[in-house]
Amino acid sequence: MPTITRIENDLLSIDISSLGAEMQAITTRDGAQWLWNGDAAFWTGRSPVLFPIVGKAPDDTLLIDGKPHAMAQHGFARRREFSLAAASDTLCRYSLQASDETRAVYPFDFLLSVEHSLDGPTLTVAAEIENRGRTAMPFGFGFHPAFAWPLPGAAGKRHVVMLHNAGEPQRQPLEKGLLSQDRTPSPFAAGRLVLSPDLFVDDALVFPEGAGSGLTFQAEGGPALAFRFENLPNLALWTKPGARFLCVEPWHGTAAEYGGSGELKDRPYTTVLAAGAHARFAFTVTFPV
Repeated sequence: MPTITRIENDLLSIDISSLGAEMQAITTRDGAQWLWNGDAAFWTGRSPVLFPIVGKAPDDTLLIDGKPHAMAQHGFARRREFSLAAASDTLCRYSLQASDETRAVYPFDFLLSVEHSLDGPTLTVAAEIENRGRTAMPFGFGFHPAFAWPLPGAAGKRHVVMLHNAGEPQRQPLEKGLLSQDRTPSPFAAGRLVLSPDLFVDDALVFPEGAGSGLTFQAEGGPALAFRFENLPNLALWTKPGARFLCVEPWHGTAAEYGGSGELKDRPYTTVLAAGAHARFAFTVTFPV
């Protein structure tokens, strides 16, 4: 059975599961719950880590140097048991290393470390990936946290996403779970998107470029969550009809393009990590306390 590690300070408490190094709860000192509760009627995820791919592969089959490997949407890390590598009152680090089981579908030696830490009202979630093999290692990586929508104490208020760069990034629609090669006009106006369930009837909103390195998810006249992204150039927003969450998903890598190559190295924004090298990806979110 997975184990739960709790980190906390005077303002925030975070519960993280060893299964997928996935957050299970974010609680402020007033008892408010800011993370989606994983209601199985809609979606059991809460904050999965996406590795070694983001999104889908054609027919759930990934090509690596021309050889097919079965790979489910968003990769396998979210379904693996991680080991607790470090823990203190305000920090925990879980790690996943390559095994015979992972090499059967992803033939590389890696170490994936996911660290959650607190500093006042700010949570930082950082991932470091090390290539422990002797050849270059391609992969995609992303975060997929689901936050309460409406935000605590903000029922009935209009919710918006505000891009800190005031951008109007084009959307790249999904076609059978893969990225269409078309682009559609931005739903943002001067960096502002008014949220509505209707936006997500055709799946997630994916913005491969132009969303910038930060945003605010807020209720007008109510609470706000401020995000900053590190080495995460792609953004997706997602919910399911009838559910009460909004996923704010910063990525480095996307689904394969519909009608495009099935090769991992050819997927948009794939990272190719040299032997012995490291890559870091992180986001911070600051809570109103």
